[in-house]
Amino acid sequence: MLNIGYPFWPSMRFKPRPFITPVRFKCLFCLDCCRGRHVYLTVSDIKRLVGSGHDPQKFLTFSIEGGNIRFVLSVREWDLGCIFHDPGTGKCTIHPIRPLICRIYPFMVSKRPLGVEGEEPVQYKGRMLWLYYDESCPGINSQEGEVITPEEIAELGVKFEEELSRTTFEDVIKVL
Repeated sequence: MLNIGYPFWPSMRFKPRPFITPVRFKCLFCLDCCRGRHVYLTVSDIKRLVGSGHDPQKFLTFSIEGGNIRFVLSVREWDLGCIFHDPGTGKCTIHPIRPLICRIYPFMVSKRPLGVEGEEPVQYKGRMLWLYYDESCPGINSQEGEVITPEEIAELGVKFEEELSRTTFEDVIKVL
């Protein structure tokens, strides 16, 4: 399993806190998660975006990591912001169909401990996982926030890992 947080949330900005009990979260549009981050896309994410009329030439790029091709969202050159982020409102213009990795933030799933005080493994579908949230995210513990459980994030993390492992160059070409 990937340490889902690292390519997406650089360690100098992601302040991990163990996620063992439910917390409230509501996006407050601080814009931090939408800038300067590698947002990996699965073939399902790409299908959803293309199926909604978005031009892959405008949103899709790739990187090569460890011999693997990873598809990522394009960013604006002038601020390294996600191309689907509206800098005026702070809102995501594709929020209902946003990529799976975006649905996970401000949480992180890892298959090994990070060495953070208080971390504990969580068993999910026969897997040992460590869950965290970004304590620097202002939407964490927001009183108006929705209650998010560790199980929900574990499920999304496992789904992301599975979908990313099945995302091949050939499958993406078929979508395009």
